[in-house]
Amino acid sequence: MMFNFAIFLCTLVAMEGAGYLGHKYVMHGCGWWLHRSHHEEHLGVLESNDVYLMVLAAVAIGLIVLGNSGHEPLQWVGAGVAAFGLIYVVVHDGIVHRHWPVRPKPRHRYLRRLYHAHLMHHAVKGRQNSVSFGFLYAPSTATLKRQLRELRHRPLQPEHLDEPGLQLDADSGSRA
Repeated sequence: MMFNFAIFLCTLVAMEGAGYLGHKYVMHGCGWWLHRSHHEEHLGVLESNDVYLMVLAAVAIGLIVLGNSGHEPLQWVGAGVAAFGLIYVVVHDGIVHRHWPVRPKPRHRYLRRLYHAHLMHHAVKGRQNSVSFGFLYAPSTATLKRQLRELRHRPLQPEHLDEPGLQLDADSGSRA
């Protein structure tokens, strides 16, 4: 029983690292075409970015099914993945983006830190030069503000110059 709980907890913690890497290098990389909807105003309940959550749910269900079919540790890995997805929906969609009819304001210090970090993540238009890619961990506000200042002065990479929302200053080659 303790071994299964340890697998569950380790998976839950590891999912934050996997989420960070996926957000930074997939969602803001080759998967931007799906994730872009999350950075733009939308009217409906669903957005194309929700495909990522559906894939996460399918992975969790698949692991749980495999675990119940005789590969027991996978059941607990799947439970950890599912728990991460559930926490993501509650914290990210519910508290940070307030996609629910009841719109709670983050009062706890930890939740306020996540909220402000995510606002700073969305402060940058386009997929380049964002900060704070984690879902359940966020650096301090001071650290993120410093990172944003440093990124503001970095030139854009050539492959991102054609993105909507990004403009170059003709004289200096920097963002306007």
